[in-house]
Amino acid sequence: MHSDRFLKCTMDEESIFWPSREEMARPDSFHPSTLQDVNGLEEGVEFLPTMNAKKVEKRGPKRWVVVTTALIVFLLLSLIVGLLVWHFKYRRAPVQKVYNGHLVVPNLDFIDAYENSSTPEFTMLSKKVKETIEEIYRSHSAIGPYHKETVITAFSEGSVIAYYWSVFIVPAYRAEALDNAMADKQSLIQTVTYKSRNPVLQVKSVVAFPADPSIIESSRDNSCSFALHAKEGEITSFTTPGFPNSPYPNNARCTWVLRADANSIISLTFKTFDVERCSEKSDFIKVYNSLSPVEPHSLVKLCGSYPPSYNLTFLSSQNVMLVMLITNAEGRNPGFKAEFFQLPKMKICGGTLKGESGVFTSPYYPAHYPPNMDCVWDIEVPSTKNVKVRFNVFYMLEPGIPVNSCTKDYVEIKNTKYCGEPPSFVVASNNNKIRVQFHSDQSYTDTGFSAEFLSYDSSDPCPGKFTCNTGRCIVKTMRCDGWVDCTDASDERSCNCTENQFRCNNGWCKPRFWLCDGVNDCGDNSDELQCKCPDKNFKCSNGKCILDTQKCDGTDDCGDGSDEGKCDRAQSVSCKDYTYKCRNGLCMSKTNPECDGKKDCTDNSDEENCDCGIRSYSKQSRIVGGLNSEVGEWPWQVSLHVKGQGHICGASLVSDKWLVSAAHCFQDTSQIRYSDATLWTAFLGLHDQSNRNSEKVQERSIKRIISNTLFNDYTYDYDIAVLELQSPVTFTTTVRPICLPDSTHDFPAGKDIWVTGWGATSEGGAGATILQKAEIRVINQTMCNTLMTGQITPRMMCVGVLTGGIDACQGDSGGPLVSVESNSRLFLAGVVSWGDGCAQRNKPGIYTRVSKLRDWIRQQTGV
Repeated sequence: MHSDRFLKCTMDEESIFWPSREEMARPDSFHPSTLQDVNGLEEGVEFLPTMNAKKVEKRGPKRWVVVTTALIVFLLLSLIVGLLVWHFKYRRAPVQKVYNGHLVVPNLDFIDAYENSSTPEFTMLSKKVKETIEEIYRSHSAIGPYHKETVITAFSEGSVIAYYWSVFIVPAYRAEALDNAMADKQSLIQTVTYKSRNPVLQVKSVVAFPADPSIIESSRDNSCSFALHAKEGEITSFTTPGFPNSPYPNNARCTWVLRADANSIISLTFKTFDVERCSEKSDFIKVYNSLSPVEPHSLVKLCGSYPPSYNLTFLSSQNVMLVMLITNAEGRNPGFKAEFFQLPKMKICGGTLKGESGVFTSPYYPAHYPPNMDCVWDIEVPSTKNVKVRFNVFYMLEPGIPVNSCTKDYVEIKNTKYCGEPPSFVVASNNNKIRVQFHSDQSYTDTGFSAEFLSYDSSDPCPGKFTCNTGRCIVKTMRCDGWVDCTDASDERSCNCTENQFRCNNGWCKPRFWLCDGVNDCGDNSDELQCKCPDKNFKCSNGKCILDTQKCDGTDDCGDGSDEGKCDRAQSVSCKDYTYKCRNGLCMSKTNPECDGKKDCTDNSDEENCDCGIRSYSKQSRIVGGLNSEVGEWPWQVSLHVKGQGHICGASLVSDKWLVSAAHCFQDTSQIRYSDATLWTAFLGLHDQSNRNSEKVQERSIKRIISNTLFNDYTYDYDIAVLELQSPVTFTTTVRPICLPDSTHDFPAGKDIWVTGWGATSEGGAGATILQKAEIRVINQTMCNTLMTGQITPRMMCVGVLTGGIDACQGDSGGPLVSVESNSRLFLAGVVSWGDGCAQRNKPGIYTRVSKLRDWIRQQTGV
């Protein structure tokens, strides 16, 4: 028999939500006493006496029979022992199960006293509810025998909703049955009136869910539990303990119970958010649309850090909300500052929209829409027109839900469900009416959507433009230009290729100069197949074909080093121009080994000086129109001002006192000596040119300017300069250095790359006030030289979008061109240098290639 010695669980009914591990009962291990019977069985086996040889020879079994019998007996005994051990030690071993839940008491009215767990009214009602829950458990054979303790934690309106947690100690083999019984809502729903109590207590809608293990394992500290009630017309603030002067506590579970008046909902916004960087066991914050921390009512799980402009506004569907912070033993982050206030509960969602055009959004946009919402818009335009709906912003993404299933939150139009975060799209109707349905379930919400409806002539839905099959309108010049502009690629189908294009095997037309550039532009790789080497051969960057066995063998078989400079494994090879050289003089075959988080050099020199290229904010906002950067998104970006002229050029911070910029920014003119360092001022951490006095901005004078002596002001070759600051800067969330690439660092053709700056947003236009960003693509050097009529030198790189429309421009000069490499670390690939106009078709931007001038930077700065 197993031991029945269970430790008594001591619970404080006023404690928050559930006990910690230290407060949970831990039953003794089972020690099967039946093993003595097993031994007895073994001793009872009878064998013939072997001292009587005659008897053994004539009447006894042969020796193999005896051995076989003994072996079978031994195996049977082992099996029996094993089964007994498994049964008592594992199958019947007790496990602890904790559930969080809530139930509704429909025949009681909520009173203010139920908000405070120290009032007599709270104590009296919690006692009655607890007795009721225990009675419900006892009525279920799969639940009652294993129940140990239940604690009522809170009440809210509706008429009265009681929140609780329950602890069970159950044999392992019964755990699944317990889970199934607790999950069966119908079996738990009780409409019975418990007449033994006065007043009569009715209970219905009993719901329970397994507790989140990561929350159970955290320790409980009542000093880190808070209860707040919104006030009419006021905003209430709260923070993590110690914010912002000291970090939040380690090994803690902090809770904030937020309440609003009846028939209101809560709007919660995190104004500042900085906790431990996300990992499997990192600190995190969860927000619940409930006062019980159950996963089905979780609105969001947050970790890491967010820029101030990130959308961190969440709405409840009722007048309560729970915020919970769970911390581990590590991390020293400041935490968060949050605000909340109450809003009237939306009585009508959706409606009828009429007219030529109009706009509509998901509920409470741009805040996260509330859970448990269903809205229907019936849209009608004049009877002579057709109607289409264009979603300009669409974010309905839920963790773990495939975007092709849309089983949780979605928008439904014409029997098709949309979810995820697709780019802007259009849904058209073949008449003047259309219905848009919006649905959110009880968990995990998102930003939602912003949409407009438009009326159009069915014979010409996009006047003067090309109509995509989706209904989207695009400029006619985008038709058959080699780039997919319609989300369904209908702009690139059924095209007649021009003399400057070639036809892919899939029928698409692509610019002829994209052939053999090492990038799969066709989508089926047919633009590269004709340049492909034979099987078991490697194609060098110079077009030469070598055997696969010659790749990464330590010998430059290509002649340009491309077979040895693009190896994934790190091994010592003879030093060449294309191999990474460690401080100890050994060279590595691996491509771009520096600061990738792996020790490739035996002296670890490839992982030194790597405090760079990491953004303090681990999350970046989704782009909602325009290309404005986020605060702190590019913390190495510098704005260089000249006295009396304002912003002139950009630069990149590479250490606490050195900047990299373009030499042409400091060329003297007949009026101004731009080479005079005293004329210049550097603004670091700047985001908005109209707000240079922000506390996040650091202002520094320039001590000296060193331009490359080989700079050619006619060809713009060697267009690079370094600037020393008068005093070092302090690294913060908005001021950090960018990593400098090694001279062997490879930025291959086709790689996506970012350029930033406050330059003109159009050729000849005014400069931007907010820091701009653009994602562009590295262009094959040979093809670029063809496009730019032989003006490209090895110190230059071509980056852009050949269809035009995206480029650096005046005022961006000297600014950074950055590439995201291993471990999300960013490297300074280039410096904005020159171009033939701005954003013109087939005219890419030209940038100084930093890797080719890395040694010069080191000589001048020591960085």
